[in-house]
This record gives sequence, structure tokens and C-alpha cells, in this order.
Amino acid sequence: MLLSSLVFLWVFLPIVLIVDFLLGRLPFSRKNVNKLRNRFLLIASLVFYAWGGVYYLFLMLSIIVINYIGGILISKTDEHRIDCLVCTVTLNIGILVYFKYFNLIISTIEGIAKMERGALGFTEVVLPIGISFYIFQAMSYVIDVYRDKTEAQKNILDFGLYVSLFPQLIAGPIVQYKDIDEQLYMREESMETYVSGIKRFCYGLGKKVIIANTLGDVVDQIWKLNVGSIGWGIALLGAISYTLQIYYDFSGYSDMAIGIGRMLGFSFKENFNYPYLSGSVREFWRRWHISLSSWFREYVYIPLGGSRAGQFRTYVNLFIVFLLTGIWHGANYTFFFWGLYYAFFIILERAWLGKYLDKNRILGRIYTIIIVSVGWVFFRADSITDAFSFLGGLFRAGIDDYSALQFFSMKLLLALIFGILLGGLLQSLLGKAYENYKDKTAVRIADLVIQMAILVCSITMLMSGTYNPFIYFQF
Repeated sequence: MLLSSLVFLWVFLPIVLIVDFLLGRLPFSRKNVNKLRNRFLLIASLVFYAWGGVYYLFLMLSIIVINYIGGILISKTDEHRIDCLVCTVTLNIGILVYFKYFNLIISTIEGIAKMERGALGFTEVVLPIGISFYIFQAMSYVIDVYRDKTEAQKNILDFGLYVSLFPQLIAGPIVQYKDIDEQLYMREESMETYVSGIKRFCYGLGKKVIIANTLGDVVDQIWKLNVGSIGWGIALLGAISYTLQIYYDFSGYSDMAIGIGRMLGFSFKENFNYPYLSGSVREFWRRWHISLSSWFREYVYIPLGGSRAGQFRTYVNLFIVFLLTGIWHGANYTFFFWGLYYAFFIILERAWLGKYLDKNRILGRIYTIIIVSVGWVFFRADSITDAFSFLGGLFRAGIDDYSALQFFSMKLLLALIFGILLGGLLQSLLGKAYENYKDKTAVRIADLVIQMAILVCSITMLMSGTYNPFIYFQF
């Protein structure tokens, strides 16, 4: 079930919010009220995940049981703590590798052996939605229990809620247990927080439906063409559109998750901070998918030695982290290449380029947006060959076999304009003024009108059957 689907907007979300609100007003102790709310949210989250197929619900329940038992065992033993941790993490990674990379491994073996596809007779494994997100959440919990950064959760139902909580279940942000453990029992709620949650959800829905979906429809049409025959105009349109689409698609979904969390009394950390304003690739990764970057930094980069083990070792650690980042995103060699691509520029900046970029912010921003946009081509392509063919179109002069004008419409033009302006430019120019006047009556009314307009426009587009995929479902 998509957060931007009509079933979710008209049925699931209203029911959850109303029931959660009513449970919170029962004349019981705060402890018992929160217990009831947690049980209801657990049931609602399991229904949400099972909507797309009950079969993989059992997989998620298995992950919950494995990591719950792992956390308990780690907390209750001193002599075999590391063995329990290794066993639990290995099970998590093994399950992730099987469901996410089994098909690639088999196809690679068949390719090396020059066999026909499917010759080995293995049934293709279907990737469960959100598996990369909730397995990473579960692993962060057992690792933190081992490090004594959090206590083991004794109640499997509350731990199950942490893993399966529906707003961030299928697309993040990746929530660490130590950041949410107290909120499971003592959620701070106020009208102001609830209203800010509605606002955040509406803006996120608009980013996803109005901007990302509009751009995505064009991007898909472009990639259906023979990319080896496109010229610079259509290649440029495709690259810019996808660069904006993936940001508004993913950040919009994160905004919706954060907004719903606030309405339910949870506070999730930010996942994006206007990454296209970055002055370097290093800065980009501090602003893009922050929860994933933080996860790899805390659970991979620092344990490997971080930047404390000498220059060469630091480069090796960065290489490993970004290779794993690429692998995490998908079972295709394009993602492996994408991870190595970023490792190259991160290491280059750390070695010498970064100090020059820091001195010239404008040049740094131009350099970064070019590097990032080219990287997204490999992220979007079905193969590395297709990616290079597409990029080659940027340097093909003359008349395109296909015309970029055939994709242009007023709707696309507006999506491009607002996509560029709202990616951080307007916020950087008007952000301080808004903060100074946001409590003024006129500004609050304008805010409300804009939110309602976005909500109505988004629902209207969804009801009209507008293209409504979600990029990060595949991860």
C-alpha cells in the first residue's frame, strides 16, 4: 500500500488516526492507554504490510522474532555476547542476500557459463517490499544492545511495533531503536505537533504526486526509447527530470512518513536537507538519505576504523562503505558501479579536491550537481551499457531521432520550474523571512490555503488515474 494511494488516504489513514485518537482519550492510566495504542498500531502496521501480499508478512515476523531473541540473548550473557551478535547479524544478512541478490547471483553464473537465462532451473525470487529498510533497523537494534547503547526490549509486541511501524516501514527513514524506545511508551503530543504533522504530510504528498509523478512519467517514456539514438536535447531533459524526480519522490515519501509519525506522537529524524544545494559530493551525502548515511557511518565506517587509521586505510574504508551503499540499493551491476562512482569522488575530494571546492562555493555547487546528475543516469539505467549510451546523447549534436519537444507540456514545464525552485533555492532565499513571520495570522492562513490546495490537487491527480509509482519500493 502506497502512502500516496487513494485507499491509504481515504480509508487506512483516517481509521488509524481516529482510533488512535479515541484510544488516547480512554479513562485509563497513561501506561495502559499507550499499551493499547501500541497494540492497535502493531495490528494496523501488519495489515498495512500484508496489503500487498500476506506471504511476505511471515518473513517480516521472522525478522522480528530473530532479532528479538538475539537482543535478549546478547543482554543475558557475557561470555557468548559476540557469538549471539554474529549469529543474529549473519541471519539478517543471509535473508537479505537471498531475497535481494539471489537472482543476480544465478544470472551471473549462467552468464559466465554461457548458459541460457533460467537454464539452472531456479525459480525467480520476488523482492519483498521494504526488506532493506526493516532489516537494517533490526540489525541496528541488536548491535546497539551489544554495545550497551540501549537495553534489550523484553516485550516482543513492542519490539515488533518498532520494526513494523507503518509510516517508515517500506521506505524509511531508517529509525534506530535508541531514538524511539522512550516514544513507544511516553509519546509527547500537542495540537501544535499534530498540525505540523498534517502540514508536513500535505507538502510531502504534493512533492510526490504533483512534481515527482509528473516528471517520472516523462522519464519513463524517454527511457523506453532507443537511448543510443537520442540527442543532447532529450538526454538533457531526461537527466534533469530524473534528478528532480528521485529527490521529490523519495523526500516526499519521507516527509509523509515524518508527518504521520508526528500525528501519532512519534518524532522521526530528518532524512533530507536540500541535498542539491551541496558544494561537494561529501556534503551531498551528508544531506541525502541522511538515515542511511548515518547507518553506514555508525555501523560500518567507524567500526572499520573511520578516519583514525591513517590516510590509506581511510580511503579503503570509504571505498567499502560506498560499495556497500551501492549494493544496498539494488541487485544490478549498475548499482555496484554507482557506489564505486561515488567512492571515487569522495576519495578524490578527501585527498585534495575538497579544499578547492570549499574556497569556491558556486563552483562547488555546479560541480556537485553535474556529478550527482550523471550518477543518477547509472542509477536509472537497466545496464551500464545503456547508461553510457544515454550519456553519449548529451554530446550528440544535430537533429535527434526523437524530439524533446514531443514530451513538453505546460504541466511538465511547471513541474520542472517548481522542482528547481523548491529544491532549496527558494528556501535559502526566503527561509529566514518565513521563520520571522510564520506566526503572523496572514502567513498562517496562507500556509493553510496552500496546504489544502496541494492536498486537493494531489487527490484530484490520483483520482484521475495519474501515474503513481514509487522508486524506492525496489529497495
